[in-house]
Amino acid sequence: MDESRIRTIVTAQLLRTLLLLPLLGYSTAVSAGAPEWHYRIVAEYPHDPSAFTEGLTVMDGHLLESTGRYGSSMLVIRDLHSGAVLSSTKLDDSDFGEGTTVVGNRIVQLTWKSGVAYVYDRDLHRLDGFPIVGEGWGLTYNGHDLIESDGSPTLHFLDPSSFTETRHVEVRDAGKPVQQLNELEWAGDRIYANVWHDPRIAVIAPEDGHVIAWIDCGGLRRLLPPFYGNSDPESVLNGIAFDPATGHLLVTGKYWPRLFELDVGP
Repeated sequence: MDESRIRTIVTAQLLRTLLLLPLLGYSTAVSAGAPEWHYRIVAEYPHDPSAFTEGLTVMDGHLLESTGRYGSSMLVIRDLHSGAVLSSTKLDDSDFGEGTTVVGNRIVQLTWKSGVAYVYDRDLHRLDGFPIVGEGWGLTYNGHDLIESDGSPTLHFLDPSSFTETRHVEVRDAGKPVQQLNELEWAGDRIYANVWHDPRIAVIAPEDGHVIAWIDCGGLRRLLPPFYGNSDPESVLNGIAFDPATGHLLVTGKYWPRLFELDVGP
């Protein structure tokens, strides 16, 4: 039998199989993932290239940043446009700083593996701490709940007074769990999330965790000048802040020398 005849038979058998699948209860449809949103770069600002950025938020027009790494984790208030340090406090060498957010007159900062989150006043004086279950990665506040990520596809909603979990959702795109959710930000009734080692930001529906859209920020890395941490495999996109004064997102990365202001939309 010649080769063309074999190809014809195999093709016919494949077509018959595909036609039979719906009758057997199988679906041949392929679920499409969430659409991509685009962005316009509005401005660029200096960012401390020694900062291993873990958490980012806007507070009183300034930038509140939490940084990681054992022995050098910090909580810092910076001038948004110049990056200058206005106030800072250092964590214990045994703590690895993670996500941070503002709840009224308090600041809450996660640690990675210490099993504790710290509470500060707006002058960065530590007031208290509370235990967290598992690892701490990202943190944001929606006006009612603290929302915490732990590196899994699950987002935990916590009561901001008792810090107990009230509910949780699993983040999925086209039915598949999204692993390694990291830094979080609340904006426009949606959750924005960095994904570790992924240049995209996930836009998440808080009610059920489905991914509404993706924002591909891979192009931002290519706009950076050569910098000290460029060769570090952990110098990835991380850090999302919503600026209510402009309605724009502020994003940066670990050891990145720039902070980008983005106008984002479908």
